[in-house]
Amino acid sequence: MATSAAMLEQSFGQSPIPPRAGVGLKPEHYRDILDDAPDIGWFEIHAENYMGEGGTPHACLTAVRERYPLSLHGVGLSIGGASPLDTEHLARLRVLIDRYQPALFSEHLAWSSHDTVYLNDLLPLPYTAETLDRVCGHIDEVQDTLQRQMLLENPSTYVAFAETSMSEVAFLCEIVRRTGCGLLLDVNNVFVQATNHGFDARTYLDSFPVEHVREIHLGGHAEDEDDDGASLLIDDHGREVADPVWGLYAHALSRTGPVPTLIEWDNDVPSWPALFAEAKLADAAIVERRSNRAAV
Repeated sequence: MATSAAMLEQSFGQSPIPPRAGVGLKPEHYRDILDDAPDIGWFEIHAENYMGEGGTPHACLTAVRERYPLSLHGVGLSIGGASPLDTEHLARLRVLIDRYQPALFSEHLAWSSHDTVYLNDLLPLPYTAETLDRVCGHIDEVQDTLQRQMLLENPSTYVAFAETSMSEVAFLCEIVRRTGCGLLLDVNNVFVQATNHGFDARTYLDSFPVEHVREIHLGGHAEDEDDDGASLLIDDHGREVADPVWGLYAHALSRTGPVPTLIEWDNDVPSWPALFAEAKLADAAIVERRSNRAAV
């Protein structure tokens, strides 16, 4: 039986991670972090990178966890997939959560597997009643198994489905209402989608249910063109955050207030000073939002 939405909101309604910037924990930066203990709010790990039993990754993660809060971000549950959830994967996830006690856990509104085939991508869904039922059922199963709230991340997409019968925001609102999950607002994903599909990003944010946002993501994107020569953005997490996304982030903060914010940089990983500098920019935006709110 699904854990009630009210119980989840009561137990995990407030983020235990400080409303500061965090970054993804990368092996390239283990030594910098452990030697220098930088002043950063928290770290995020991808769950699938730590599902082995030991070795250097776990030794370093244990040392980092002693000093910093963690957020656990999954990429392999295939929440939107047509097949049942992989119970073995879910069990490994439970072991990892029990071991490191991350403050937050999140997954994607996407699918990445079918039967026994795993696709190394996060694929979009049509927003229909059938899909809604499937996603809610999967989230209930995850939250019942883990006994904690899951955050669901809004996607970046490159195609739209003709059979979609509701907006993305309406779809997310209904998922939250039915499951009690929280939301992870990826601001770069909003910008990418707005550009690719031709809608206004600020209007999207103005309708977003920000009262359920427990974490924000910022990342870089690549610029490309589609077959017709129109602008096409790719959410590649391979560069610094673009100026328009920083502007959109400020608008998001004006609605959410200070929220833990992750700098995602997963490809062409930069030096630690370059990544840390991006985190400082997010911290500065959060401080400015606090100052503006206090002055009102």
